[in-house]
Amino acid sequence: MAAESVKSEALPQQENDNGDSKSSQKTVGSNGEAENQSVSKRQRKKQQKQQKWEEERELRKQKRKDKKQQRRLERHSQEEEGGEVQSSRKRLRRDVTPSALRLLLDCSFDSLMLSKDVGKLHKQIQRCYAENRRALHPVQLYLTSLGGQLKQIMDEKDKGWVNWKEITIKSEHYKDVVAKEELVYLTSDSPNILEEMDPTKAYVIGGLVDHNHHKGITFEKAKELGIDHAQLPLSSFVKMNSRKVLAVNHVCEIILAYLEKGSWKEAFFTVLPQRKGAVAVDKDGADHQEKEAEDSDSDSETQQHTEKAQT
Repeated sequence: MAAESVKSEALPQQENDNGDSKSSQKTVGSNGEAENQSVSKRQRKKQQKQQKWEEERELRKQKRKDKKQQRRLERHSQEEEGGEVQSSRKRLRRDVTPSALRLLLDCSFDSLMLSKDVGKLHKQIQRCYAENRRALHPVQLYLTSLGGQLKQIMDEKDKGWVNWKEITIKSEHYKDVVAKEELVYLTSDSPNILEEMDPTKAYVIGGLVDHNHHKGITFEKAKELGIDHAQLPLSSFVKMNSRKVLAVNHVCEIILAYLEKGSWKEAFFTVLPQRKGAVAVDKDGADHQEKEAEDSDSDSETQQHTEKAQT
């Protein structure tokens, strides 16, 4: 009876092995012991497909290399025939003439800003870096007093900043990086107007996003340190609806545009956003809209006098 019982218990297992669509495989579990695992036909097909994909990895890699080599040969052939195949960006980089001008971003106001404003400053610095990299006359860009909230945000959201090229990044204050007599702080509160840029000078831009909570602080800092200060000649060329305090990246972009175009007016109207409501100012100090209104009134009066004379 015992033998028959053992035999009868073995039969279902034999039928399952022969009749079911699943097969039994031995695998090694996490505890190192052998375990039985049933694998369906669909799973076996997926495993086979994955195995085939892995086996053909090198073949696919070689095909990509062959295509890349073929494109390189085609470009070389076109260049020999006088064809121009380089991208516009590469053409611009070929004509780059670096400027001796130094531009320092002063990040010593970190403790005066809220976290969200420090985040905005980070984005403005990213823009400065990117614009300088693609400029025709890139300046020698410095990032000074880097630390605190700003460095933490850069480490979290922009880990690639440690690999930035063509920029000097310092934790020290700008006065400890550049000689005092070479510094010029760019601040809209300065009474001095910057007519031309001196390539022997190092111009400082205050890295502060505070929504006027600390109005005039960069000017006071410049006076406190006894360094030269000046403001961009914005009022001489532009009339704006808002205050003439510009974002860090706008100041940087205006300077880069000035170095390229040689004209403050062109630089301002190339960079300033439309929301600033910028209007060109004539040499006599009146803006174009006012002049057009005066001309319109004058034409109207002339027409009225003509009509009276005819009657």
